[in-house]
Amino acid sequence: MTLPNVLFVTLDQWRADFFGAGGNKCIQTPVLDNLCHDGVLFTNHFTCIAPCGPSRTTLLTGMYPSNHRAVRNGTPLNHSLTNVALEARKLGYDPLLYGYTDTTPDPRILGEEHPAFNTYEGIMPGFEIGMSLPSHNEPWLAYLEEQGYNVPGPGYEIYFPDPEFSLPPNRHSSYVPSRFKAKDSETAWLTDCLLKDLSKSGSDPYFYHLTYLRPHPPFISPPEFHDLYQPEGMQPAIRERSLEEMRACHPFLDFAYDMIGQSDFFMQGEGICADLDAEEVKQIRATYSALITEADQNLGRIIAHLKESGIYDDTLIIVTSDHGEQLGDHYLFGKLGFYDQSFHIPLIVKPPTKWGCKTGRQVSEFTESVDLMPMILDGLGQQTPRQCNGRSLIPFLHSEKPTNWRDAVHWLYDFRDPLEQRSEGRFGVKSEDCNLLVHRDSDFKYVHFASLPPLLFDMRNDPGETTNLAEEPDYQAVVLDYAQRLLSWRMRHEYSELDSLITSDEGLVGHK
Repeated sequence: MTLPNVLFVTLDQWRADFFGAGGNKCIQTPVLDNLCHDGVLFTNHFTCIAPCGPSRTTLLTGMYPSNHRAVRNGTPLNHSLTNVALEARKLGYDPLLYGYTDTTPDPRILGEEHPAFNTYEGIMPGFEIGMSLPSHNEPWLAYLEEQGYNVPGPGYEIYFPDPEFSLPPNRHSSYVPSRFKAKDSETAWLTDCLLKDLSKSGSDPYFYHLTYLRPHPPFISPPEFHDLYQPEGMQPAIRERSLEEMRACHPFLDFAYDMIGQSDFFMQGEGICADLDAEEVKQIRATYSALITEADQNLGRIIAHLKESGIYDDTLIIVTSDHGEQLGDHYLFGKLGFYDQSFHIPLIVKPPTKWGCKTGRQVSEFTESVDLMPMILDGLGQQTPRQCNGRSLIPFLHSEKPTNWRDAVHWLYDFRDPLEQRSEGRFGVKSEDCNLLVHRDSDFKYVHFASLPPLLFDMRNDPGETTNLAEEPDYQAVVLDYAQRLLSWRMRHEYSELDSLITSDEGLVGHK
């Protein structure tokens, strides 16, 4: 078997409804849209957890977070687990990472005093670093200094707005452009790094994992993009009730509104995000859209190189996200909780031509981030490890639906706070009680909290998730039914790498 090239791309914090082929008529994403024409778009794809580190762990191990248990940024990952990079190495690939995976190693191997635990931004085992993009930004900032920029400081200091730009009246400050040009942005720089290595690659098949930071905050775009979209062209945020009424809807929401600060999303921010008015949110959405278009254009540079080099047809291209972004919907920002905006993400798969797939199609069945590792390995002819909870999507690429395919998606959100104990103090519970599980199908979404009241949304008649039905007498049977479905799913998918095996006269046998 001749192995294909693999280009595995993630845009950070990119939600499913913010690109053209995903149904957004306001945003310009021609490269991604054309990739959908050459591949398959999965329209009901969901991540199984947020934020970044846990979602990438799920993506790269093929495991539900309930099993790998790296549930927060900085939670160590069990060293015994394999991942897509380690499995690809068995086939002869040398997987290269451009960006980050936010993986914390196992202290049982390194020792708890190891300096690796001063940050959560470690690298998933199996990957070699093509170029890293940690939050301190040192490699990129060094590049900017070489280009003559006055870098104000380490980390995210570079994302303070251009001090020479005058903010027009009635514009939110996220309209102000960055102090660096588009050709020197972290997106363009990381693309340049990959293209440089790609141009030097030999005839052996490559495996590149490119992780764009954008459209992740800080929400600020280069001067060539900052005025690309106007606030009045943006879809308004879902705001079904007043903020005070929303606070009264559920204790988790009341807590989240107090915890989400504007400075986490733009450097000059003050106060909490819930206080941003509707017009300010529209401007932030315009800036967010500009960052996606910038990433789209840079991805286009890579695809153009693949075509010019004659290797596009031989390359498996996967473009997805780690998780979504609330963008002011329900007065929330960031990736958290239970709303679809944080967990419904894009997935585009462009298979090699020789696979003979039926492309230019959309798949509406529910798929999850745990499915990507099995899909990649299946496409490469490698057996899926027993630890994996996901299933290969390859049959869908051939317009075939696998037997007994799932009819719902699930995700976990862990809101414990090991450092400051804010969640634990607010609710008067232990850390292990600060989490929720979601069972979401085409009819209802059921949200089960370990220590707070449940939620139920009618997804057919209330897709905006504006009304909680969990306490309504007419819906108690639905609550019970969906709680039982969630429990059954959890029992079916407990960690099962070894429990499908059994000793026999012929040795160890079993299958999954």
